[in-house]
Amino acid sequence: MAGTTIDEHGAVYAALREAAERTGVAVAPSDLQTWMGTDKREAIAALVGIGGGTVTPELVEEGYAAFRSILQERYRTKAPEALPGVEQALAELRARGIKVALTTGFSDDVAGPLLTSLGWSTEEGGNLDAVVTSDEVRRGRPAPYMIHRAMEKTGVTDVTKVLTAGDTVVDVLAGRNAGAGVVIGVLTGELPHEAFQDLPYSHVLGSVAEVPELPETRPAR
Repeated sequence: MAGTTIDEHGAVYAALREAAERTGVAVAPSDLQTWMGTDKREAIAALVGIGGGTVTPELVEEGYAAFRSILQERYRTKAPEALPGVEQALAELRARGIKVALTTGFSDDVAGPLLTSLGWSTEEGGNLDAVVTSDEVRRGRPAPYMIHRAMEKTGVTDVTKVLTAGDTVVDVLAGRNAGAGVVIGVLTGELPHEAFQDLPYSHVLGSVAEVPELPETRPAR
């Protein structure tokens, strides 16, 4: 979601770094980038451990509560918005009969209000077919489980017919691990094109807005 379909103005990066650093460790930008796109509790535990802190379940929950609070405050200060052209692209894909699912490293209590603020939903008349949050699976990215859960929710049984797109390294790795037929990296997040160079992608695009232009998403003639 954040960085792939939604512009949240860097709030997730800032909130994750601050939440980890409140435990007394320093967070290097490279380590923060490595853990972007993953389950946020897993990310906090990893960043604290990398920084030399002692990781306990209690510390992780405190860190996650801080992350959620910081993120909500940043969202109040500067509201997230759809990335340019994304809503139109999602509508076009659905008009072609392609199911649209969002997967996210956010828990349901963070993802739900964010989607509501944008007017996005899976309800009748909404613009999405499914949303999969980190609460629903045993492990987040780069594990394939959120993608497979999205398949369950949308009634898709052939993983080679799945297209995944995301702005982080773990998004691409999750697509590969899931066996998706098309795996896309997008440049609307913090990563430059070179960061995807050695990854198992099918395409690197400027934005999800470009997905409907791919031949793989066009109706067969």
